[in-house]
Amino acid sequence: MTETSVSSPPAHELPAADDPRLKDTWARRQLIVLVVGVAVLACLPLVLGEQGESVAIRTLIFAIMAVGWNLMSGFGGMFSFGHAAFFGIGAYTGAYLLVDHGISPWISMIVAAVLSAAVGVTIAYLCLRYKLAGSYFALATFAFAQMFLLIVQNLDVLNKTEGFNVEILPSDSWSMLQFQQGSPLYFWIPLAILAVAVLISILYVRSRAGQYAQAVRDDEVAASSLGIDTMRARLIAVALSCGITAVAGVYYTQYYFFVGPEQAFGSAVSVEAIIPAVIGGIGTIWGPVIGAAVVGPLSELVATVLRNPPGFLSFLQGTSGLDVAVYATLLIIIVIVMPKGIFGTIRDRWRS
Repeated sequence: MTETSVSSPPAHELPAADDPRLKDTWARRQLIVLVVGVAVLACLPLVLGEQGESVAIRTLIFAIMAVGWNLMSGFGGMFSFGHAAFFGIGAYTGAYLLVDHGISPWISMIVAAVLSAAVGVTIAYLCLRYKLAGSYFALATFAFAQMFLLIVQNLDVLNKTEGFNVEILPSDSWSMLQFQQGSPLYFWIPLAILAVAVLISILYVRSRAGQYAQAVRDDEVAASSLGIDTMRARLIAVALSCGITAVAGVYYTQYYFFVGPEQAFGSAVSVEAIIPAVIGGIGTIWGPVIGAAVVGPLSELVATVLRNPPGFLSFLQGTSGLDVAVYATLLIIIVIVMPKGIFGTIRDRWRS
């Protein structure tokens, strides 16, 4: 039996402590991409028409939701199928405080984020306390969202099924977040909110709390054996996720001047939060943003093409529900071709 020895490289060949190759530049690169991306997107209102700007604003709202959902389900590993509950809490908090008490939507965003985070943490604690994981956790979140929908539909204080109509002011008001129709401010404000949400994601992923949450997601037993408080790590992810989603809900009400139970708590809202993250790449910083940028305009483009089809497709004109079928087919194709999402697949191929 021979004995092998591994010799260490000479000291002068070891990289110095201040060698730039040893520095973690990931966060800095993400921040640079964020600043450049926001600067480019901020120019969009200058080239988009009124209809295009409306689609872009709706895309931004659901991008904010997707970024929030990704914190809980992507980095935290707790798949939520009921994020409509937290979006709805935000939308109704903003509407109730504004319509009934005249409180500024800026303040409502803070109140809604805190309230939604508290509700989300309570729901998650109950689910995790009783060992609901995986599909059971997803079903539990869906059940809570449906419960909120039924409650809102039967509460007089929330106008039951009628919802809230926001009064339109005669002049611009920063405090009430109202501007002239077609104002670029309606685009720049949700863009700024989205930038803050992405910044929170970047800082969270690199923070100790984010590292703990990802460790629990990958192997809860191993994380627990290393002394990580698994419950606390997960609840922090839930609180951040729900707070961001609620802010999107407040802005939704302020932009559309109306919110009802289905627009706030309907199951379609949860799907709108999930699809961009799945299409873009779950558990990545940029996946939800890229997914929203693809999914948002895609649905509108498909509907427009089928509403006024070219000559060789004229036989499709007037076919009910065809736009939804084509849209769903395109999403399925994207998922099959890119199972890790657009961003995840491109990133893996780039590294290989």
